[in-house]
Formats: sequence, structure tokens, C-alpha cells
Amino acid sequence: MPLPHLTSATIQHHATEPSYARGESYFRSGAVVSLTQRQQTLQAEVEGNEVTPYRVTIDFDGGGVTQADCTCPYDFEGWCKHIVATLLACIHQPETVEQRPALAQLLNPLTLAQTQGLVQHLIAENPGLIESINLYVNQLAQPETISTSASPPKRKTSVDPAPFARQAREILRNAVRGWEHGQDDDNIGLEIGELIVDALAFAEQGDWANALVALQGLTEGCVNNWDEIDDFCGFTPEDVGVDFDAAWAEALLSADLSEDEISEWQENLEVWQDRLGSFAMALEALRQGWDYPPLVRVLQGDISELGAWSGEAPDWADEFSQIRLKILARQERYEEYLHLAKAEGQTQQYLTMLGQLGRVDQAMTIAQRQMTTLSEAKALAEMLRSQNQLPQALDIALQGLRFENNNPYVAFDFATWASDLAEGMGNTSAALEARVMAFKAKPSLQDYQKIERLADTDWPAVRETLLHHLRTDSIWGREQAQVDVFLQEGLLEDAIAVASGLSSYHSQIILRVMDRVVATHSQWVIDNARPRAESIMDGGKAKDYQSAVEWLKRVKAAYHALGQGADWSGYRQTLLNQHGRKRKLMGLMQQNKL
Repeated sequence: MPLPHLTSATIQHHATEPSYARGESYFRSGAVVSLTQRQQTLQAEVEGNEVTPYRVTIDFDGGGVTQADCTCPYDFEGWCKHIVATLLACIHQPETVEQRPALAQLLNPLTLAQTQGLVQHLIAENPGLIESINLYVNQLAQPETISTSASPPKRKTSVDPAPFARQAREILRNAVRGWEHGQDDDNIGLEIGELIVDALAFAEQGDWANALVALQGLTEGCVNNWDEIDDFCGFTPEDVGVDFDAAWAEALLSADLSEDEISEWQENLEVWQDRLGSFAMALEALRQGWDYPPLVRVLQGDISELGAWSGEAPDWADEFSQIRLKILARQERYEEYLHLAKAEGQTQQYLTMLGQLGRVDQAMTIAQRQMTTLSEAKALAEMLRSQNQLPQALDIALQGLRFENNNPYVAFDFATWASDLAEGMGNTSAALEARVMAFKAKPSLQDYQKIERLADTDWPAVRETLLHHLRTDSIWGREQAQVDVFLQEGLLEDAIAVASGLSSYHSQIILRVMDRVVATHSQWVIDNARPRAESIMDGGKAKDYQSAVEWLKRVKAAYHALGQGADWSGYRQTLLNQHGRKRKLMGLMQQNKL
């Protein structure tokens, strides 16, 4: 397969500015010491600060890069410098990419005896592989499903609830100790939530009995120790984000309970909710189970307007149905999953499951009629791409991005994803449409320049659309992009209009505009910078004097640009007379030749 379509702009989008700069330096210095391709995977070794090179692995499809990993410890935003260096090598030195056979090509020439010998050799080197082989052989005899891995064997022993209760107690006590020492933050909800996830991991492995034991320990640990929170600040569990209801609903719906057990758990839940808040979903899970007549009808495909309820659904019905869907998927009950998702209006889950089952045409047809949110489009498009259905993924992505009132933060990331995909497929018009959407959601000079390249001869009209958007849209945090673009385009009046409306919190943006226009709009610089400097000096806060000096440096430059050096000298003398006793300020002015 050809190398993915890549540009420097695409790499820059996925890396921070420092990472890109360092990656470019690594590439130019020859740090990428090996670069190989096996079908849709690139692998490289990149020399760094360790003795051995870092290993970079990059997966791609017809739409571009889908995954990029490196063995270095970088754990910040975007791609690391080693990934950047590797991709730059692909762009600028494609001849250095060594083509190697994929696994299938390696295995095809082998006879049965040779293949068996290879497997035996690998197991001798890594004995643990025998379990994976055993699992694979067993799966060959099973009907084909979308499941990619089997659950691990169930535990034969019961877990001890006491450690879970102790962990809950320690979380509550540590929070109180922190508050007593003046700490404002609390992580109770987050830390209890992590323990709940650990408990539910048993249910995900089919071990519902131990899931219930672990959850009981956690819940009782909170119930028995909540007095410490209550006595200190009177917070309720809801106040700090503790919510056991959904977890209990999932665990109980995953379990096979007798009538006596159902009664016992109902009694426990009713006691706990007096202390920890509502357990409405969990109690309803006990009441309905999987034999609730409206639910049974839905799972059999008999769908009415009431869905899986006998009357009006509660306000938590969506979350409750999503819990049921999670369990049905876990149990590979896919047709029942689809019936329930359809009955409960869970369009995103319905469409993505159709795609996972390979029923792409059906998913696309239904999406055209029923898909109404960006999150639904995003989930379906990403699933389609994972199955190498690239044109369909792009169609769904663009459909979702055209919806009105999309969340700008979600829209930006997804529009960028769609634009990269389209460009990788060679669909320039779709790449341009999606990139314009990304720009409108979160403007940047980088995307502005990217759009210019994509627009080609249509750039004049597209340019006016983008500039109009910058001038009129009220997206928060757009000031940097406005100034970047306006200055690049030489639209100084527009840049000045933006800077004039900013507080000194945005001093770096304002100073940049002043430096650019000091020769052409000198009086504006003086009129804008003087009050900012004077406000700081009059306030007498020594820690801010350096900022005052920065404003004064622009005032001086503007006076000289106007040929009014004498006016600057007179203003300077006024400052000395007024603030001469502020030794730190005077020292900074002298250092900066003011």
C-alpha cells in the first residue's frame, strides 16, 4: 500500500509547536536511523537521549494516519518529536522507507510442517503464547461474531469486601484531613469512581457475584464513614460526585439472582439510599430484571411508542437503557441489542452496532433519516473508518458537521479528523469543506493557511468568508487567531480594532500588534499604551512594574516614529517626578534605556 498522504501542515496540527520544531531538528540531524513499512504499518527507530533508539509505530489507511505511538516517555498533548521526525522522513525521504513483507506474505510460502515448526519455535521463546493459540483454535469452531477476544476465566474464589470498604473509608478521611489543612480541592467522586470501575470489571468478565461483593464493600465503606464528611461540611454524596446508582443497576442486571437474593438486595439498597441518595435505577433493575413484559416484547422485536416501559419513562430512562445495551453487547445478544436501541431512541448505539455487524448499507440508510447529533455522526464515522469503509465514514462525518448548533469544541476536533481523512483520500473539496468548519469552530492561523492551500483558485472567495467570520463571530478565545490572520494579511486596522478591545490580560497580543503598527499608527500606540502603563505605576504594585516598562517601551518607540522625541523626554520627566521614589521601577526603566 502506498505511504499515507502527509503534509507538514498535517503533522503540525497533531503536534505542539515545540514538539514539531524538535522533531524537525531530529529529522534534519539524521536521528531516524531506520524506517520500514509492512502494508499499513510504519515502524522506525529514532535516536534520542537513551542509549537505545526509541521505537515509533504508525498505523495508517487510505485516509492517512490512524494511530501513532512511541516508546519514549512523552505524555503531553499531541505527537512527540520522534513521531514528527519519522513522518517528516516519510515526506521528504520516501526512498529511505524499506518495504518489508506483511505477515500474510511471510506465511503464505510455508508448508503446514514449516508453519507448525514456526509456532512451536515461538512458543518455546514465549510460553504464554500457548493460551492465545488455544483461544484462537477454540474460536475457529464457534459461529462468527464481532467479538475480538474472549473473557478470561471466572474466579473460583470470592473477593473480600473489607479492602474495598477500607479504601472508601480512607478516601473520605483523606478528604477531611485535606480540608482541615486548608485544601480546597477534593477528589472524592473521582477516587470512589475509580474503585467502582474496578468493582464493575468483575461483571465485565462475567463474574457478577464478585462484582456485587466488591460494590457492597465500597458502598458500606461510604455509608459507615460519611459522618466524617457530614460533621465537617455537611456535603451530600451528590455534592462531591459520588453516585453508586448506575453501578448497582449494571451489577444487578448482570446477575442471576434468586427471589430471596432480590429481596435481600432491595432491602440493602433502601437502607443505603437514606445515606447516599437515590438508588432508583438499581431498585428498578431488581424489579424488572430481564423478565419485565414490555422489555421482553421489545427484545423480541415488538416495538411500540412506549418502548421498554409500561407507562411514562423516568428521566433516567436513557442511562438505564444504555446500561442494558452494555450488558447485551457483552453477552453478544446483538439482535436484541438492536431492538432495544431502536425502541429507546438510542440512535448512536443503534447505528454503530449495525456498522460493527457489517450492515453498513442499512446503517447509512437509517443515518440519512434518523441521525440528528454530531456525537451520533462521530461514533458511526469512526466505526466505519475502523472497518476501512472510508467513503461512507467521510459522508457520515460531513453530514454530522452540517448540523446546526454543534458544540464548537467537539466540532473542531471532528472536522479536523474529517478534513485529514478527505485529504488522504484525495477528496480536496470535502477536505476544504471540513477544514472551513474546523476554522469556524476554533480559528487559527495554521488552519487559515491550510485552507488557502486547499482552496487553490477559489481562495479569494473563501478568504472573504473566513475574514468575515473572524470579524463578526463571538467565539470565546478567538483573539489570538484574529490578530495572527489580520497581521499576516496586512489588515492593520482590523488588528488594531481587536487589540483596542482587549484588557491587559492579553498583553502579549496587544504588544505584538503595537510592534507591527508603531510606524504607521504611532498615535494609537501612544493612546493605548500610556494608560496601561500609568495604571500599573499608579497602583504601586512592584511585581507588575516589568509590564509597565513593556508598555513604556512602545510609547517611546511611537513618539520617536512621529519625530516627537522631545515629547517623549517631557513625558519621561513627568514619570520621574511622579514615581521617582519607586526604586524598582526606576531601575527597570534605566535598564531598558527609558
